[in-house]
Amino acid sequence: MPHITCVEDLRLLAKRRVPKAFYDYVDSGSYSESTYRDNTAAFQHLKLQQRVAVNVERRSTASTMIGQPVAMPVAIAPTGLAGMQWANGEVLGARAAERFGVPFTLSTVSICSIEEVARNTTAPFWFQLYVMRDRGFNASLIERAKLAGCSALVVTLDLQINGQRHKDIKNGMTVPPRLTMSNILDFASKPGWMLRALSGAKTFGNLAGHIKGGNDVIAISKWVASQFDPTLSWDDIAEIKRLWGGKLILKGILNAEDARIAASVGADAIVVSNHGGRQLDGAPSTVDALPAIVDATGDAVEVWMDGGIRSGQDVMKALASGAKGTMVGRAFMYALGAMGEAGVERMLQILHSELDVSMALCGVREVSEIGPHTLFQRASNRPATTHARESFEHAIPEMI
Repeated sequence: MPHITCVEDLRLLAKRRVPKAFYDYVDSGSYSESTYRDNTAAFQHLKLQQRVAVNVERRSTASTMIGQPVAMPVAIAPTGLAGMQWANGEVLGARAAERFGVPFTLSTVSICSIEEVARNTTAPFWFQLYVMRDRGFNASLIERAKLAGCSALVVTLDLQINGQRHKDIKNGMTVPPRLTMSNILDFASKPGWMLRALSGAKTFGNLAGHIKGGNDVIAISKWVASQFDPTLSWDDIAEIKRLWGGKLILKGILNAEDARIAASVGADAIVVSNHGGRQLDGAPSTVDALPAIVDATGDAVEVWMDGGIRSGQDVMKALASGAKGTMVGRAFMYALGAMGEAGVERMLQILHSELDVSMALCGVREVSEIGPHTLFQRASNRPATTHARESFEHAIPEMI
């Protein structure tokens, strides 16, 4: 692994090793993908404030997320179909996260089930719930998460209606994959993936055997597509909070008023998220939306963010913009598709090292010391090149 120096290396490796339909499922957004691109571009526009002659010998990236100690303020976000990037991917991801000391979140539409992940780990993980029309099924998933010892419930709010992702439609993305001539040729060019796929689970582990209308993959897929609930309301969230009774994280907040309501219904944390640009194309980037939401909620709830985080420097910029924690989804999926469990562990090492070094160069020793002062503030809204040109032109008469 010496050649793997950044998350981009893992992305490129995953692109070579994972069939196109499943790689594109990860590396895509809705419609024009403008929000997907903005999530990463917004971080590039933020600059860090370098400091010198500060004692940074004893640094720590350790923090807490909803009271849980973490090695760094990063959790693995819920990601559907992780087990199609690498066989039994959810189990592998959870094990890597446990060893590193960060939370892992299992998706409702995972390939490995709640129970399978619990059997193969010792640390409690988090479970993510999509609210279905079938409220009885929601309650059964919550109960299964309790029995598995999950320590937090993550409710995703921004999938009441499924956003359209053009690449998935063009690729005919299904689970298991549709056997078209182009898919067969693509799979044949990925022999390692094919061999692993033969030994892994191939359906939606949390749904198979637990729904009406058949247990085959096609029946499950149709049921899921019909179950996303456009009537979801804050009353439903309050009821879920009552049924769960534990730590509740609400994911998919982009609006300050929604954030205030989320705090009022008992959320322990909210995740500023646009679903990785996979839902409302044209929505703001998450790091741009973050400060107003932090201002609106104060200390009423922990505010985290996801979307566009590809480095430890991005984590630091998110914290400097007001977040108390972050979640990574695509970075996790790239790592998993590239190298399985070893890839996820390497990804976490990269984020940790980048965060640690960036803290040192900004004169910061503790995560709690990161704040707005950690970001470079321009003297005005004019571009830096304009300042430089005007300074040079002003200096010409003096030089003459």
